[in-house]
Amino acid sequence: MLERVFNLKERGSNISTELLAGFVTFMTMAYIIFVNSSLLSKGGVPFEGAVMATVLSAAISCIVMGLFANLPFALAAGMGYNVFFAFTVCGTMQIPWQTALGCVFWDGIIFVIIALSPWRERKPIYRAFHNLLWI
Repeated sequence: MLERVFNLKERGSNISTELLAGFVTFMTMAYIIFVNSSLLSKGGVPFEGAVMATVLSAAISCIVMGLFANLPFALAAGMGYNVFFAFTVCGTMQIPWQTALGCVFWDGIIFVIIALSPWRERKPIYRAFHNLLWI
C-alpha cells in the first residue's frame, strides 16, 4: 500500500530508508518543541499549552504535506514570528496573548483565502491593497 501511495520505487527509495529518514528528521526538529514553547511562555502563553500546540501543529502540517502533496518536507513553527509575537506584541505592546493569538488566527484565515484564490497569481496584488489603504 505504501509503495502505491508514495511511489517509493519510482523515487529510488524503500520503506526502511523512509523510516530512518523520518526518525532523523524528527530528531533534528525535536528542539522546536522546547524552544518554541519557551518563547511563547515568555509572552504569557501557558507552557503546557504551548508544548501541545507546537507538537500538534507540527505533526498535522507534516502529515498533511506527506499525504496531500506527497513531499517529504518537515514543517514547524517559524521562530521569527514567535519571537515577534512574544517579545514585541505581547511584551513591548502589552497586548494580551489571547488577543494576539486571535490576530494570528485571522492572519492565517486571510492567508488561506489568498492562497486558494486566483489573487495569488496576480503580480500587482500589492497595488490593489495599496489602493484600498489610500482611498
